[in-house]
Amino acid sequence: MTSLGQLAVMAALVATMAYFPFGLGLIFVFHFAGIGFETLITFGGTFRIFVGLVAWWLLIFAGALVYAAFMFPWGDRALGRSKNKE
Repeated sequence: MTSLGQLAVMAALVATMAYFPFGLGLIFVFHFAGIGFETLITFGGTFRIFVGLVAWWLLIFAGALVYAAFMFPWGDRALGRSKNKE
């Protein structure tokens, strides 16, 4: 069983690596829909730019947390631990 700390760190790494490509893809799609990137980042002007970027990272982190919990091999063998401590 994995600890919550390991799970959170792995999810943060995945979210950070996925943040930039995911954001570029969304900006590309919204550009062709006629919506500006600042509107996308600020959730339609609800937040300032920095807070909007943090909110987008937290949304991606939530998805990465679920991904890390179910898709990574968290078993003892995968982490290099031995059950027998001889």
